[in-house]
Amino acid sequence: MSSQPLVSIIVPLYNSEKYIEETINSVLAQTWPNKELILVDDGSDDRSLAIAKSFSSEIMKVFSQENRGASSARNRGLREARGEFIQFLDADDLLSPDKISVQIATLKDRRDLLAISDTIYFTGDIVPAEEKPAKEWYGDIHNDPVEFLTKLYGGTLIGPEYGGMVTIHSWLTPRVLIDRAGPWDERLSTDDDGEFFCRVILESSGIRYAEGVFNYYRKFNFPGSLSSQNNRASQMSKLLATDLKTQHLVAKRNDNQVKLALARLYYDNAFSFYPKYPDLAKEAENKARNLSPELPFRPFSQKNDLPGVLSKWIGWKAVRYLQHLKNYNNKPV
Repeated sequence: MSSQPLVSIIVPLYNSEKYIEETINSVLAQTWPNKELILVDDGSDDRSLAIAKSFSSEIMKVFSQENRGASSARNRGLREARGEFIQFLDADDLLSPDKISVQIATLKDRRDLLAISDTIYFTGDIVPAEEKPAKEWYGDIHNDPVEFLTKLYGGTLIGPEYGGMVTIHSWLTPRVLIDRAGPWDERLSTDDDGEFFCRVILESSGIRYAEGVFNYYRKFNFPGSLSSQNNRASQMSKLLATDLKTQHLVAKRNDNQVKLALARLYYDNAFSFYPKYPDLAKEAENKARNLSPELPFRPFSQKNDLPGVLSKWIGWKAVRYLQHLKNYNNKPV
């Protein structure tokens, strides 16, 4: 194996003309010398593709396709990539300059392990470069992939410090693990990354934490951003992703703690679906109960605010409906 293995950074691009230059420069600034940038434009109709092409070089290759979604673009990137390691990065997010170098060193030439880093979240155009996140629970050695996913999915049901979110950009992944896990599921538009990395993690021998390096995740609060989509197709994708994660995890270990963690995912689905899609909420609730019949669903139970108090008297669905009405009435005209 090479002492400086090639790392392929795969960026799906769709209508990100405002941010793509900054993202490309973030990749080019990586201190790891042996790298290639694979950028796949997914049918942009703004200047994104033209901006990307202006950076074309020996280490940066630009491809384009008709709009098929981010998962399809990432799969195209995987087909074009030559690296022993894969770094996924979205077209509006960033990496700290030494992220890849430190993660490579953390893995110590192991191809059966994944490397993870901390995430710094920000909004708008100002990157909080001086901000340092608190150390997450995953900032230790993890040799049991099922246990890691159980803690991630089960959250406080497993322990007070567990749960949270691991972004797609946190990982540095040996290509061999992706080849074993299989490509991105192009049926999914929401939680496609969660389902993909569930498979990849389960193919690994464990996870190693790279301290002091970061990925910067840009959050959007305006209507129409991918993170704020709440249409039926995106919610059905979320439910399918949970179904698939359940299949993957139960196939590895089918104990009560795993079922508890997966039931929590389904209950989280039900909460996000209701009241706009009551049929999907009911389906998710039923699947949660089948997995863990003894687990009560109390989404407000740990809160002493008004929703928490009201839910004890009128139930979580009624409170959720009132929240929906409030948000609807506060929408700008």
